[in-house]
Amino acid sequence: MSSTTAPAATPQRLFSGRHLPLVLGVIGLVTLGAFENRAVGTALPTMVREFDALGSFGLANAAPNASYLISLAIAGLWSDRRGPIPTLRVGAIAFTLAQLLVGTAAAMPMVVAGRLLSGFAEGLLDVSLMVLVARALPAVLRPKMFSLFAAMWILPSVLGPVLTGLVTEQFGWRWVFLGAVLLIVPSWMLLGPAMRQSANAPVPERSAEDAAELQAWRAALPWALAASVALFSMTLAGDHLEAHRVIGGIAIPVALVVLALAAVRVMPKGTFVARRGFPAVVAVRGLGGAAFAGAGAYLPLLLTLQHQFSPSRAGVTLSITGVSWALGSWLQGRNLGITRVNVLRSGLALMTAGLAVTSLLAWTDATTWFGLIGWAFAGVGMGLSSSSLSVLTLDLSDAGNSGRNSSAAQMAGTMSIATALAVSGTLLALNAADPQPWVFGAIISVSAAIALLGLLTAGRVRP
Repeated sequence: MSSTTAPAATPQRLFSGRHLPLVLGVIGLVTLGAFENRAVGTALPTMVREFDALGSFGLANAAPNASYLISLAIAGLWSDRRGPIPTLRVGAIAFTLAQLLVGTAAAMPMVVAGRLLSGFAEGLLDVSLMVLVARALPAVLRPKMFSLFAAMWILPSVLGPVLTGLVTEQFGWRWVFLGAVLLIVPSWMLLGPAMRQSANAPVPERSAEDAAELQAWRAALPWALAASVALFSMTLAGDHLEAHRVIGGIAIPVALVVLALAAVRVMPKGTFVARRGFPAVVAVRGLGGAAFAGAGAYLPLLLTLQHQFSPSRAGVTLSITGVSWALGSWLQGRNLGITRVNVLRSGLALMTAGLAVTSLLAWTDATTWFGLIGWAFAGVGMGLSSSSLSVLTLDLSDAGNSGRNSSAAQMAGTMSIATALAVSGTLLALNAADPQPWVFGAIISVSAAIALLGLLTAGRVRP
């Protein structure tokens, strides 16, 4: 009698021949977007001086955030109805046009228009890439893919400002943006096989419930536009609060109310009570994003004012953020032997503890390195939790709603971060003449409390 043994299943590998083009293409687009994000902050001061338009600095910074929000809503609906390929294609075209518009700008209005188009492109690309990953990669490889997403921000965070400065000094700031146009072509070509695979996938049948959800999402689009306008207005009012306190004192509360009303209508039902399942995922994403960004935005200023760091040394927080976030995201992609929910809890616990330690930079005269180690732990926690929430978003979605769910999760992060920055920015602006350490201590401590609330809510992400 002879016996045969069934061959063991070949383990799925992210960098295998089948998945390699998709992975390289996604890496290229994400890295390109990250470099563009980091490059603007370095090149923009030179641009506004050249155009003698210092008053437009805040406008150019706020523009992409506003267009990003409405773009997310459109991308979610479009990707679910037509698949990720049309959304991805338009996003790539919009990104290219945005770089050309800024790179050939003859005046500051062209730069602002290009920045608006850049934010719109980013929303389309973010959602369509998430949907493409969901359709082209098996679930077991998604955690590793999201760890790569975060890792692709390391080099832009560390080298982006340096490279941008060199290009700006040697060739002019325009080549910072025109060079991006050349790099998008190979990334797009590498995505070809995965796009063809997704285009040939069968269209999922839509139930009556799914059709109703699509209709509700379509009805929420005007509210997403209202949120974009509110976000834009709030950012501008915060930037000019010291010079126009009465106008800012009215505009910021009104914008916050509009943003809150819009959030109620564009977020999934149950988000604000963290109903079990996907609504809790959205809620935790909003809490985690607000906690981390709310603290990180003011660390360089805190180090400069209270610890006598030079501007270049204070930028070390950005490098710590990029490296530690990527490390946390890499860890969640390993087989840690614990459930996805517990990975999420571990990340939020690290973030809470790390932010509490970071707050000592404001509350005490403790050595600076101790507070920065706390910030590094917070970054690892953010990497663990953010990537885990992306995995959970796709795990709790299907082919018919992965676009809307990805869009809702990212919109929650954007809105909550904008709200946190508006409130903390107003607090700082009211004390701008002589900002005391307690202002920064309060901002970072409240961020730690928000992270703790996210930790207490994390268990509800189970369906």
